[in-house]
Amino acid sequence: MNPFEENLKSITRRHFFGKFGNGVGAIALNRMLSGQTVSAETSVPIPKAKHVIYLHMAGSPSQLDLFDPKPTLNKYHGKPCPDELLKGKQFAFIKGVPNMLGTSFKFAQYGQSGTHLSELWPNFSKVVDEVAVIKSMHTDQFNHSPAQLYLHTGSPRFGAAAMGSWVTYGLGSENENLPSYVVLVTGGKYPSAGKSLWGSGFLPSVHQGVQCRSTGEPVLYVNNPKGMNRQGRKDTLDTLNALNKIQLDEIGDPEILTRIQQYELAYRMQVSVPEVMDISREPQHILDLYGAKPGYVPESDSADDPRIAYKGTDASFANNCVLARRLIEKGVRFVQLFDWGWDHHGVSPGEDIRKVLPIKCKQIDRALYGLITDLKQRGLLEETLIVWGGEFGRTPMQQNNRPDLPYVGRDHHVEAFTMWMAGGGIQRGITYGETDEIGYYITKEKMHIHDLQATILHLLGMDPYRLSYPFQGLNQRLIGAEGTAELHAKLLA
Repeated sequence: MNPFEENLKSITRRHFFGKFGNGVGAIALNRMLSGQTVSAETSVPIPKAKHVIYLHMAGSPSQLDLFDPKPTLNKYHGKPCPDELLKGKQFAFIKGVPNMLGTSFKFAQYGQSGTHLSELWPNFSKVVDEVAVIKSMHTDQFNHSPAQLYLHTGSPRFGAAAMGSWVTYGLGSENENLPSYVVLVTGGKYPSAGKSLWGSGFLPSVHQGVQCRSTGEPVLYVNNPKGMNRQGRKDTLDTLNALNKIQLDEIGDPEILTRIQQYELAYRMQVSVPEVMDISREPQHILDLYGAKPGYVPESDSADDPRIAYKGTDASFANNCVLARRLIEKGVRFVQLFDWGWDHHGVSPGEDIRKVLPIKCKQIDRALYGLITDLKQRGLLEETLIVWGGEFGRTPMQQNNRPDLPYVGRDHHVEAFTMWMAGGGIQRGITYGETDEIGYYITKEKMHIHDLQATILHLLGMDPYRLSYPFQGLNQRLIGAEGTAELHAKLLA
């Protein structure tokens, strides 16, 4: 642009108000990044939790085989599904009239609470009195990607901000040398919705999740390139930051400020991340508690279909649970573990619910027990909210689109599914909500995805109705711009 055009641009009314808005945004962002939280509300709930460890089982485990026993459903096993359960319903894969599918696994009651659990939880059952099992979750989305986005961003479409991003936007960071939002992935694949599940969306990009790895280089490209020492890296970053600050003064784009802060964080992370991510520093009795194995790399990670290569001795998830505890100890606000392989349709060897579900449960059962036990013995459970679950449930009917195959599985189910929460202001040892005699509909204490999101924000001390960010003419919120989320008081301690 020549000097004349540049001068015209600088004196236009639109350009003035554009730069004015950017300047205000930059001031607010600068305050947050310097550790001063900008509150989105004038009055907030009293926080019960400081950190969140969110454990997402990508693909969605079957509540009917793990948490919600239905003797009546077992009686109907193999019989045609009643028409009233099919009429007007939309399924991902079920065709025509499927048969009802009872569970292959035994249930019993555990703990002083008498919580019903499947035999697939021999270790988790020992700490079930620390947990609130929610049997009455429901969602609006019946396919994986939109359902995962809906759960983690409040919208079934790409472009919204992840839950962890909202949390760090509202609360800031406790440790300037580590990301405030960390993501760990196991199971051999990313979840269906991909990295958008931890993206910052319309929020400043400084709030996006940082994916770390439990083996090899913890964060890709954070280390110095060959031939560059730490001082050389610092000199390079100082020069880049000086250039970026000149551009910031010229343009006023708050994303430039974000870029500056991210470069500086990456430099600080070079020292802090390798230390916190090294679980070999843990005593052996702690590793044994979780079933963790430092440096473990599963064979399934290199398989075309990881599910076929799954083994119950896989320590990947256990390693990440140890890392999650280490990260929240160091002040990380939100740690999200995604574990792929819970989509048991019964249309391939890796999707047979009778064979693969027990393997997946064995991979995480001891780790869940270890995580809750370890947090409790360190005095961290009260300030750490743990959330476990998938994006929807599984049908009481057998998926029937491939009757020629010898495998058994269930289709996606939005009407009712189970999640659990523990620590961080959640009632201990309760079962919340009920479903009908075959687990199809919720009959008591119905809880929507937005209700779950509102509960998490509330426990962290934020008002889910007032925590918002202006974008595209709306005050966007995790619970939806028009959200009518409900706080379920019986779940709160």
